[in-house]
Amino acid sequence: MRNPVPDLLDEVRRACVDGDEGELLDTIPELADADPDRFAIALCTIDGTVYGTGDDEHRFTIQSISKPFAYALALADRGRESVLEHVGVEPSGDAFNEISLEQNGRPRNPMINIGAIATHALVGEAGMSRERRDVRVREGLSAFAGRDLEVDEAVFDSERSESSRNLALAYLVHAQEKLDGEPHDAVEGYIRQCALLVDVRDLAVMAMTLAAGGRNPVTGQQVVPTWVCTQVLSVMATCGMYDAAGDWMSTVGIPAKSGVAGGVLGSLPGQVGIGTFSPRLDEIGNSVRGVRAFERLSAELGLHLMHAPEVASHVLYGVVEPDADGDGVREVQLQGTMHFAAVEVTLRELEELPDDDAPIVLDLSRTASATEVGRRLLREGVERMREDGREVRVADPDGLLDG
Repeated sequence: MRNPVPDLLDEVRRACVDGDEGELLDTIPELADADPDRFAIALCTIDGTVYGTGDDEHRFTIQSISKPFAYALALADRGRESVLEHVGVEPSGDAFNEISLEQNGRPRNPMINIGAIATHALVGEAGMSRERRDVRVREGLSAFAGRDLEVDEAVFDSERSESSRNLALAYLVHAQEKLDGEPHDAVEGYIRQCALLVDVRDLAVMAMTLAAGGRNPVTGQQVVPTWVCTQVLSVMATCGMYDAAGDWMSTVGIPAKSGVAGGVLGSLPGQVGIGTFSPRLDEIGNSVRGVRAFERLSAELGLHLMHAPEVASHVLYGVVEPDADGDGVREVQLQGTMHFAAVEVTLRELEELPDDDAPIVLDLSRTASATEVGRRLLREGVERMREDGREVRVADPDGLLDG
């Protein structure tokens, strides 16, 4: 059988290629020379399979898509409370380069420039030199991508020549004592971070690493702790697409981040990582074709975050009564994923079992996985039945309750 997923992606790309809406970014000379007709889509699954279509090996600078990953590194290096002292998590409703500060001088979130500059300065240990921090950022983002990323020095020089506004933002945050280090170092490091070269396949893997709780699905490396990804994805969902974040979340429903080179990254927890590239931008600074592709993928593949699959109510595969097969044992057969909602249904089913002397076998052979809370509650349920005098055995061939 020929896998239909590549054809599906190519169909989406071809459906979104019509029209020449949008403009190349003209404020950065190197980006103004991009080929406006390049277009690519890539998708990475939970097991590290990567599908791509179009110009999926064409490399471009990551730009603001680097922000969530630098934020992840800062959280991992300094801890949540320390980062929150310098950068907030509230949506701004402002353009990416606006002066968006809270009353105490703290940038509103790490996805706008003023917050991203402050975030960059928090990567690594306190007092780290700019050169060492640059290495930490490059190596950290490379770990997310699963390969060594390089800086486009021409784009770096081009952006540095146009960095007056970012320098002004950095000095403003520094004056409010919310910048760790010197403004010039923070801005130069931030610009270098934005000049890392990626393709859409890299973006898809990076997105899936966030969606998989920090574990790169290709290399198997645990890049950052799981709690970091929860924090980053939450902020991406509310702030990642700037002043279009609300519209994006209601129509596409995938935590995402865009960049002015034309890339868009989307990370759907536990399911998929997506990257697109097309350099024509709308008035907000998001890729026109990239947004169009995400809208289509979300609709056709059912990827909206709020479109939850109905798994909890179908967790019970069946109950085999003692006299059904003559062995005198009551088998409770479970299926799917044992998360909180699924285990809650299971516990209520166990409560309703007849109060007789028939031994109970809890069969987990059809169960795919279990979350920490799912394991804890299911173990507790088994123990309580035993305390009530019931004979309970657990058929757990994959050791799901031992995790």
